[in-house]
Amino acid sequence: MANLGYIQITRSCNQKCRFCSNPDTGESITLSQAKHYINDYAKRGYIGVFLTGGEPTLHPQLTEMIAYASSKNILPRLITNGQLLSERKRLSALIDSGLSHIMLSVYSCENRIQAKLSGNPASFSNIRKALDNIKDAGIRVDIITTINKYNASHLSKTAEWIVKNYPFVGHFIWNNLDPLNNRATNNPDTWPRLNDFELELNKAMSFLCEAGKTFRVERVPLCYMGGFEHFSTETRKIVKEDERSIYFLDDKAFVRQKGSVGLTGYSKSKCCKDCLLDSICAGLYGAGKCYSFSELYPVFIPKETIIKKIME
Repeated sequence: MANLGYIQITRSCNQKCRFCSNPDTGESITLSQAKHYINDYAKRGYIGVFLTGGEPTLHPQLTEMIAYASSKNILPRLITNGQLLSERKRLSALIDSGLSHIMLSVYSCENRIQAKLSGNPASFSNIRKALDNIKDAGIRVDIITTINKYNASHLSKTAEWIVKNYPFVGHFIWNNLDPLNNRATNNPDTWPRLNDFELELNKAMSFLCEAGKTFRVERVPLCYMGGFEHFSTETRKIVKEDERSIYFLDDKAFVRQKGSVGLTGYSKSKCCKDCLLDSICAGLYGAGKCYSFSELYPVFIPKETIIKKIME
């Protein structure tokens, strides 16, 4: 099992994304707290820790946190919007402290859409500068994209643009929009329907397979991942019983997920009982708020086929 931990080190941010699930509160943890959480993950035998936010590059002691995680043989990973990584010196300092894996948030290859969703006119330009800097640094970078109403029509175009211009990027993650928390609740225009992105997501996944890239998809029920069910993050957690733990900077405090335990916010419709993949599908996230049970339908593929692909 590949057990991983997450630590929200700050809730400050230099963007104002319209569907942010962890918006700016100005709160941050201390270096001492970060070390305590990292020690906890080390005791649990975790292989890696994600430092996230808010925007973690705003934390003044980020390099020390990265160095400490490295000293505990826990691979430090950074989830970032990349705006400050456009500065070579800042990126170099993080790498020198032990950072070797960056997860970069990119919503769209269209400047106008990226600016609208991030609330930052310079967002796309800074992302390009960050990717250019990372390319020269020779470290791993993954791309995280939140699926929403504004980018649902060109998911594959964004994937193709990244692969063409930054072929060193090897892994992609699509997170379907979370309508249950914070800013997304106040911006319903960003909410997609499942059928808004079904074909584009399939096209993007097909392209990445042909390009030899890897990827994962979150908050998308298996009936909308035809042929790619084994790339579902939730399904892989259920099948492999991987563990994820998160230290939050809010009332959630500490959340532990193992297999299907802890996968909150998901529910199922009556038709799911007829689906052969029911036991390995998390279900529909945000049902009744953004997504409708009427969009779901049963799938009649033996679950053993999917499980075999996951365990290969």
